[in-house]
Amino acid sequence: MTEKALRLGTRRSKLAMAQSGQVADAVSQVTGRPVELVEITTYGDTSREHLAQIGGTGVFVAALRDALLRGEVDFAVHSLKDLPTAQHEGLVVAAIPEREDPRDVVVARDARKLTDLPRGARIGTGAPRRMAQLNAYARTHGMEIETVPIRGNVDTRIGYVRSGDLDAVVLAAAGLNRVGRIDEVTDFLSVDTVLPAPGQGALAIECRAGHTAQDAALIAALAELDDPFTRAAVTAERSLLAALEAGCSAPVGALADLLADGQTVKEMRLRGVVGTTDGSTLVQLSTTGPVPRTHEAALALGRELATEMLAQGAAGLMGERAH
Repeated sequence: MTEKALRLGTRRSKLAMAQSGQVADAVSQVTGRPVELVEITTYGDTSREHLAQIGGTGVFVAALRDALLRGEVDFAVHSLKDLPTAQHEGLVVAAIPEREDPRDVVVARDARKLTDLPRGARIGTGAPRRMAQLNAYARTHGMEIETVPIRGNVDTRIGYVRSGDLDAVVLAAAGLNRVGRIDEVTDFLSVDTVLPAPGQGALAIECRAGHTAQDAALIAALAELDDPFTRAAVTAERSLLAALEAGCSAPVGALADLLADGQTVKEMRLRGVVGTTDGSTLVQLSTTGPVPRTHEAALALGRELATEMLAQGAAGLMGERAH
């Protein structure tokens, strides 16, 4: 008899379905079991309010986690940047697969790059983090731009450019890659210009924390999809976010990358930025250290950089905190 299919809980958006489908294939390969997608509508998907007003990062995650805890699905796939930084009792992130491109990208009219946009260009983004850094970049490079808050899926956002409502929108490269639309990008933003959201480009595969033999077996199987370097990097980034006590609305960017000498990975560099949305004030710092070998070492890297950023005045910029 064939083994029972594993049930993968996913949001219904085109992007969520695409990334969950890719994970489903990988999980099928490591477990030898079929995987079926179970679509779950979350409050974040149905609400048209801005994220800061509806409770921040957890809005896309809560319904999936409830389904997991009730046993309606066996595991769930989240965009890591949607996952609250606090560990959830009863659940475990069994795998963080290798990360996609973490950068932000521009989709603009007339195939323009950020630096070619016309004076007074209207740029759409839902993220205060992007607004803060784009406005700061514009200030220091003598550009005049207006950042416009938008929500919606990839089609909706790119639609604002196609219709002429906006000159450009800023999106995550990883999302466009996963839905097969990376060829619409007109400019890849260097992380020196805009640092991504903590965990951007990475996925988290979450399941129940092993109270039964089945749970324990699933955790062990999913662990084969884990990429230790990605896990260390995103753990450091999210630790920085947590230590800055950042609500979702706080404009925090962070990226940990590996510094290699030839084929040998020597160190990890963690960069962080926090700023006011108008870009008038940014605190941007980085730290470099040995590649964290443990979860605790990765957490410490994030906390240390957060402490330095707070000492440089980051706390005063966090006024948009949700709580």
